[in-house]
Amino acid sequence: MNSKGISVLFLVIAMMLMITIGYVFSYLIPSKQKSVIFPIQSTQAFFLAQSGVEYAIRYATVQGWLTSALLANLNGAAVRQRNLGSGRFTITYTNTAPDLDTLFSVGEVPSGTEKRRITVTNFSSFLRQLVLWIDPNATPARPAPCLFDTTGGYYYEARFWIMNVGSTSLTLNSFRATWDPRPVTDPPINRVRFGGTTRYNQSYSNGGVRTYFNVSNQTITAGTTIQVRIRFADLPSAYNFSSLVVYLYDTNNNMYTFILDPDHDGLPSC
Repeated sequence: MNSKGISVLFLVIAMMLMITIGYVFSYLIPSKQKSVIFPIQSTQAFFLAQSGVEYAIRYATVQGWLTSALLANLNGAAVRQRNLGSGRFTITYTNTAPDLDTLFSVGEVPSGTEKRRITVTNFSSFLRQLVLWIDPNATPARPAPCLFDTTGGYYYEARFWIMNVGSTSLTLNSFRATWDPRPVTDPPINRVRFGGTTRYNQSYSNGGVRTYFNVSNQTITAGTTIQVRIRFADLPSAYNFSSLVVYLYDTNNNMYTFILDPDHDGLPSC
C-alpha cells in the first residue's frame, strides 16, 4: 500500500511538472514570435534610410542642385519624404554648424516607429552630373570599358561611355589619367575623342597634371550619352593596362572620376 501511494504521488508530481513546462512554452513561443519582428523591422528601416541617401543623390543631380544653397531644396515638403511598402524614409539637408554640408536620412518601419538614421557628411562631394554608363541592351550598345586593338598593334584605345544625368548641359575642357602599363613600356596618350570628334591630339604622359584640350571643348547636353576614346601611341603588338583611371574636368572645375579597371587586371578587349 505504501509503495503504491508513493508511485501515485510521483505520478501527480510528474504531471504537474509537465503541465508547468507546457504552460511556460505556450507563453514563451508567442512572445518569441512577436519579438522576432523587431530586428527585421530595424534592418528594413536601415535599408530604407540607405534608399533615402541614394534618392537624395539622384534627385539633387537630376535637378542640378550641386551647391549647398540649392541643396536646401531637398527639405521641401514635396521632396523630403517617400513611402515605400510599410515604411518610409525622410531626408534632411543642413549646412549649419556643426553639421555643414550634411544629409540625414531616417528610415521608419512601420511609419513613425522603428527608426534607423544614416548621416552623410560632405554630401555635395557625392553629387556627380557625369557618370560612367553601361547599357549593353541600348542601341547602340554601351558596353563596359574595354580596350580596342587595331590590326598589327599600331595603337590601342580605351573606350567607355559616359552620361550626363543632370538637367543642364555641361562642357568638358580638360583631363588627366593614371595607369599601370603592361608590359613595362609606358606609351603616352596622343588623342582624346568624344564620339568621332578629337578634342586633344598632343602627348600626355602617365600621371601628368590636368591638361586642357588643345582642339576644342566638349559639351554634353542633359540626358545624353557619348563614347570617350583614349588613344595610346607607339605601342608594342601586345599591350594592356592595369588600374586605368581617367579624370575629366568641366568649365566649372568639377572633376569626374572614371575608374575603368576596378579589378586591376587589365581592360577586356572590345
